[in-house]
Amino acid sequence: MVHTGNINLATRGHADMHDLTKAVEDIVESSRVRSGLITIFAPSATSAITTIEFESGALEDLRNALDEIAPQDRSYQHNLRWGDGNGHSHLRSALMKTSFSIPIVDGRMTLGTWQQILYIDFDVRPRQRSLVVQIIGD
Repeated sequence: MVHTGNINLATRGHADMHDLTKAVEDIVESSRVRSGLITIFAPSATSAITTIEFESGALEDLRNALDEIAPQDRSYQHNLRWGDGNGHSHLRSALMKTSFSIPIVDGRMTLGTWQQILYIDFDVRPRQRSLVVQIIGD
């Protein structure tokens, strides 16, 4: 069985972070899949999906690490070519990835106690995002 859902977000850009856990749990519940695999996918070249403990300290630590790895004020070839100022956004997305998969066991995602699903929009302006959530299983 395959079940597909969507999560729509209005984002602010600039490493705007959203906890997707409840929305994904709701899609899992509505799918009635007891055993399978869920994939959350962001069709975007300037965002990412991962897990983290969704609390202000961990989120700030992640923002700081990303600023060190791919700072916004560095010279990027993408910016020189397109002039849109989001070269760092593309690099961050490529490093973190735009999808994440989680096993479903007994109708529930197998997240750890302190693990929440995190969506990050790295772009330099607000966006309307539609994430794809697909579940394959029984």
